[in-house]
Amino acid sequence: MDGDFIIGGSFALHASMNTVYNNYTSMPESVKCKGSIDTPGLRFSRAMVFAIEEINNSTELLPGIRLGYQIYDSCASVPVAVHVAFQFLNSFDPVFYTDNNCSQSGMVVAVVGDSGSTPSISISRLISSFNIPQVSHFATCACLSDKQQYPNFFRTIPSDQFQAEALAKLIKHFGWTWIGAVRSDSDYGNNGMASFLEAAQREGICVEYSVSFYRTHPQSRIQRVADVIRRSKAVVVVAFAHSGDMKILLEELSREPSPPRQWIGSEAWVTNPELTRFTFCAGAIGFGIPKSVIPGFRDFLLNLSFSEVAASPVFTEFWEDAFNCTLNKIPAADKKVCDGTEDIQNLQSQYTDTSELRITNMVYKAVYAIAHAIHNAVCKGKNATAKCDKLMKIEPKQVLTQLKKVNFSQNGYDVSFNANGDPVAVYELVNWQKSESGITKIVTVGLYYASLPVGQEFRINRNITWMEHSTKVPVSVCSDSCPPGTRKVLQKGKPICCYDCILCPEGEISNTTDSADCLPCYKEFWPNAKKDTCVPKPVEFLSFQDILGIILATVSAVGACLAIITAAIFFCHRTTPVVRANNSELSFLLLISLTLCFLCSLTFIGAPSDWSCMLRHTSFGITFVLCISCLLGKTIVVLMAFKATLPGSNVMKWFGPPQQRMTVMCFTFIQVLICTIWLVLSPPFPMKNLTTYKEKIILECALGSAFGFWAVLGYIGLLASFCFVLAVLARKLPDNFNEAKLITFSMLIFCAVWITFIPAYVSSPGKFTVVVEIFAILASSFGLMMCIFAPKCFIILFKPEKNTKKYLMNKNLS
Repeated sequence: MDGDFIIGGSFALHASMNTVYNNYTSMPESVKCKGSIDTPGLRFSRAMVFAIEEINNSTELLPGIRLGYQIYDSCASVPVAVHVAFQFLNSFDPVFYTDNNCSQSGMVVAVVGDSGSTPSISISRLISSFNIPQVSHFATCACLSDKQQYPNFFRTIPSDQFQAEALAKLIKHFGWTWIGAVRSDSDYGNNGMASFLEAAQREGICVEYSVSFYRTHPQSRIQRVADVIRRSKAVVVVAFAHSGDMKILLEELSREPSPPRQWIGSEAWVTNPELTRFTFCAGAIGFGIPKSVIPGFRDFLLNLSFSEVAASPVFTEFWEDAFNCTLNKIPAADKKVCDGTEDIQNLQSQYTDTSELRITNMVYKAVYAIAHAIHNAVCKGKNATAKCDKLMKIEPKQVLTQLKKVNFSQNGYDVSFNANGDPVAVYELVNWQKSESGITKIVTVGLYYASLPVGQEFRINRNITWMEHSTKVPVSVCSDSCPPGTRKVLQKGKPICCYDCILCPEGEISNTTDSADCLPCYKEFWPNAKKDTCVPKPVEFLSFQDILGIILATVSAVGACLAIITAAIFFCHRTTPVVRANNSELSFLLLISLTLCFLCSLTFIGAPSDWSCMLRHTSFGITFVLCISCLLGKTIVVLMAFKATLPGSNVMKWFGPPQQRMTVMCFTFIQVLICTIWLVLSPPFPMKNLTTYKEKIILECALGSAFGFWAVLGYIGLLASFCFVLAVLARKLPDNFNEAKLITFSMLIFCAVWITFIPAYVSSPGKFTVVVEIFAILASSFGLMMCIFAPKCFIILFKPEKNTKKYLMNKNLS
């Protein structure tokens, strides 16, 4: 249609073209399209005509100016698209009319189209040299945002860069990490998939395979792609492909049953109702251009008379396909003759279905964007007051400049372009849902706004139906998620999504799913059984509630009672020879010290504190020195008594009771002095032992000064050794009750216990160190009790006839 300003249009009215073979001996045939009419493409072209007619009838936009159009069929192929581009350029020369007015009729000032990225690239490269702006409604390749290569390119549909990121976030949203990828072997598919794979990698998604195909490829190539999909382990398949390409692939997949697959589609095919007949794709989800309403458009589409159809080859082809008839007067074998009685009002096809206008609205917006740019170039003012000069000569470059600035709303749709010529990206999330009647419908289940902050882009407002009509989200992972308490270890030679789950090492946890590393717990904490959280380590010490603590406390109490009972027996029989014969005063003092020895072991039981730590070691050291001092005194008495029987000896006056008391006090005072120095300089203190056991805390008493501790033990050992030597020397001396021999045995037991104590004490872990120390105290105390006092008590209680002066005198005489 002619007009004051001409807008070019390029649409894929057919899906392919005839293959031309050149023999270089004759002129080649012209390129021709083949196949049936592409119904969406026809509707796109009609939307352009509708928009131009609407603009021509407007009193606000380009008043008094008539727009014209030149619309061509690009056949969705590059050769035809190049031919179309040259057609736009061939009309660049002005046409002179008989009235000698210079008209711009025939001069294309802007182009709408093409329907595909690859044809759009071909057209843009040719017409950009002439600064002719191009506004595409369906070319989504992210490469077209490069203004260095395509300075004249705009589009009303978002770039695939936004869609690729949206698809990656969608897959991540549902937890899929192991997917397959198929694409059209074209600029749209290759660039779109490249953007998607880059976004998927950022989201931690792995791709099992990525294959490409094109509708013109041999059937064997399509079959190989289908076999890859069938054999793969990935349940989710992302398809970045043209609608025509997907149709061929899905037809191949339908020939042989394959495992269920969850299809994720790009807008080029996932919103195409024709493909919903492939029922095995039910549950597919993807992004589509938002649905829209164009008032009056359906009436325009249906306002197609039989005479108009007969006059247009394109409409003739559409009419014959739609009603399965022929306009030729000679009918075909399987077709009747079209006679004009066909009713387009009742025709059910994509051409007449205006319930979900998506890409069609992009054409509508593209035409209006160009009209606004022309308006801004030739008109002064806006709305009804605008004045336009239709004779004003404008260059396409002016339209290109004004197109960058357009910002308007039409029928509630905002239209503007950013610096890359792209619009604001908004998508509908669509889902193929099968109804009860078995018909698969495309249902909008949410929205995606690329301009919103990260994490807030999705708005899913309806339930999604997945493959096999399930409401449960399918699982598509190379390896199952590693639960808390484990970490991921990558499988050699495989993608990062393929891994093994191994338990965290000792002392470490992981509290998140799919953790790459395990974190160590703090010193006073330890992992629980599941190794997913750190819990406080149990504090261990020898308590009165422990079985060992109860046993040792009982034995200590029994030992103290025995010592007290023995003292009571001795006190009751204090006038008998057995008690008086061996220094009864030292015997009572020894029993008191043994009682304290038994009781001091109780200070080792219970939670260590500052006072208990200082008390347990000092009381132990002092009471044992007091005990051994008494034994040493008794041994010296035996030796001195033998010396005193020699003629002329007065040695006993130097070792009487006062001297014995002084000896015991001196030996004990030295130990008290050692303990005092130890407590003043570096006393024992409670501490948490975190090294002996990793999984628990040992509450124990630190020695403070190890030298002080070993000085106390060394002094006890020195006195015990001295006492043992003297007892050995005196063991065969005539003694009424052979006490020297008993002291020898007791010291032998005492020394044996404490010699074995040292390695056992050093090597015992945790609370068993305390157990070993208590055991040594009790064993040595019982040894003294049994060796020294048990025989005497036996005589006192069970052999009273031996506890007489007469028996002693007879024994001495013998």
